Amino acid sequence: MPLNATIEKLPEGKAVIALVGPMTLGSSLKLADAQIQAAIANGVTSIVFDLTGVDYVDSAGLGVLVYTYGALNQKGGSLRLCGVAARVLSLLQLTRTDSFLPIDPGREESLAALGS
Repeated sequence: MPLNATIEKLPEGKAVIALVGPMTLGSSLKLADAQIQAAIANGVTSIVFDLTGVDYVDSAGLGVLVYTYGALNQKGGSLRLCGVAARVLSLLQLTRTDSFLPIDPGREESLAALGS
């Protein structure tokens, strides 16, 4: 099953990106990353990654999360994760990326933390 990204743009430069499928090296991850970077180039400065539909992330998927965090940080924006599965959470903890990628239980909490 390929990775699918659905981008819901919100007011004030915010967006929720729902990802479904494994975030693994391959063309579907490249396509999702291109969509994310295009949204940032078009003015999105704060993103919530809804990972409810993601059960596996490899180093390439982790790279997309970290790269997106850096791109938003340069623009004074922010990135939050929600709906993180236990398997994905253990990867984030193992790599210590959970220390700078805020994780919320659900989409509503992430959006509230962004101030919308």
